[in-house]
Amino acid sequence: MAVAADKDKPVRFAPGRAETFAGHQTLDKITIAAVPYVTDEQIRPAFDKLNPNKYGVLPILVVMDNGTGKALRLNLKAEFVTADGHHLEATPADDVVYIDGARKPPKIFDPNPIAVILPKREKKGPLNTWEITGHAFSAKLLPPNDSVSGFFYFQTAPEPGAHIYLTGVKDAATGQDYFYYEVPLEK
Repeated sequence: MAVAADKDKPVRFAPGRAETFAGHQTLDKITIAAVPYVTDEQIRPAFDKLNPNKYGVLPILVVMDNGTGKALRLNLKAEFVTADGHHLEATPADDVVYIDGARKPPKIFDPNPIAVILPKREKKGPLNTWEITGHAFSAKLLPPNDSVSGFFYFQTAPEPGAHIYLTGVKDAATGQDYFYYEVPLEK
């Protein structure tokens, strides 16, 4: 009976360092891993009983290790790139909570620049859980010799040969951009 109770207990989500994942890339002493979460074994520690894939949302964990010896400023932009080169932008976590397979988030601004309408946004979709927004990639600074992680969400299905294209990494002191990263998706 204790085993059944432990089976239903949520597992603590701690992805570890990027270098421990098979699908990682190192460039300029920055190591990045990208892992699509598709199996129940992957989903459970991060999202408990919720499986975003059932609603057409592919969560991709991005883990970044900073070996540069300098602090990095992060304003990451992630794109899912298919095997044939089509780019799909990540859906912000605040918008993912509205996805339910049929309903779309309400428009926030009226096209008229004089009148700005901010409707009350009701979050009633099945993806409206703290795990979606709480585990989203939100780090803005990465100290030297440290690691950060979080999810980017894409409205697509996993695809062989796809990769993640990341931009928005800068040296915090100088503002100098680091090169873009194309990280293969680990299976």
